[in-house]
Amino acid sequence: MPEAPLPAIRSLPSWLLGRAAARGRALVADALAEQGMKMWHHVVLSAVRDLAPVAQAELGRSIGLDPKDLVGVLNDLQTSGLVVRRPDPADRRKNAVSLTGEGERMLRRCEEAAREANEALLAPLTATERERFLAVLRRIATQED
Repeated sequence: MPEAPLPAIRSLPSWLLGRAAARGRALVADALAEQGMKMWHHVVLSAVRDLAPVAQAELGRSIGLDPKDLVGVLNDLQTSGLVVRRPDPADRRKNAVSLTGEGERMLRRCEEAAREANEALLAPLTATERERFLAVLRRIATQED
């Protein structure tokens, strides 16, 4: 991506954070693509592991994904044998989503790929700089409006 034409723009924290985020997303997306996965597939697998069995509606709310988009991701994951949708025992009108054994294995591969991509993103930083950088990012990301 070409640089902005003005040094004033390139020096803005929002510009720099956006550029770093875009680089990080690209690294992770490329690493996941090597596993045959997309970012939302990884997010959904991770959330299903943490919440399973989980109703589809609750899953979508927990990750902020539109229900129509979630259905598409779940269809992909189910077709690949990574998740199963079964009637929710608590409310048979709803589907509960769980990982399959292959889904658990794929999630571990995705987590490792994402970890390696993030290592590449932070490679220019020392261990101490990484700790400070992540602490500052957490403060920025969690501040209230």
